[in-house]
Amino acid sequence: MEDETGAFDWVLTDQVHEFITELLRPMRTYLYGRRLYETMAYFDAAVIEDYPPEHRDFARVWQKAEKIVFSQTLTGATTRNTRVERDFDPESIRKLKRESEHDIDIGGADLAGLALEADLVDECHLFLNPVIVGGGKPAFRAALRRNLELLETRRFDTGVIHLHYRIRGATP
Repeated sequence: MEDETGAFDWVLTDQVHEFITELLRPMRTYLYGRRLYETMAYFDAAVIEDYPPEHRDFARVWQKAEKIVFSQTLTGATTRNTRVERDFDPESIRKLKRESEHDIDIGGADLAGLALEADLVDECHLFLNPVIVGGGKPAFRAALRRNLELLETRRFDTGVIHLHYRIRGATP
């Protein structure tokens, strides 16, 4: 998920960025851990035209969504449509899922790991990049095991592969 310095600048996003924008477009709520939120806050600028062309549509989609950030250290949100929660409460997320008319995105390895352990995740969209990164943060927690059903794959010219899975036994 990250290299030994905590970076993920090795991710190849050229062709993938538009694809990710389309994945997120129907989602209206994003759940983030602090580190990913701080990275994504880049997309909250008031003037979208200052972004590279491939980031503008993503920024529009991102800015419209409600963002819930789980953090023990943030004192408040720095972006629009955002609130900070101190604790990750699986029951609150279950309620949010039941009441939401749209899918919910969960981002950040630690937060996604907690959500997987709490059986809150119905589907996974994984991106395999053509690079081996050792010594950093893994995408999944060590004791976690879930059976997956492959729904779709997409191969990009850069060598990135998108894998869309349903968690077997998950209740949407």
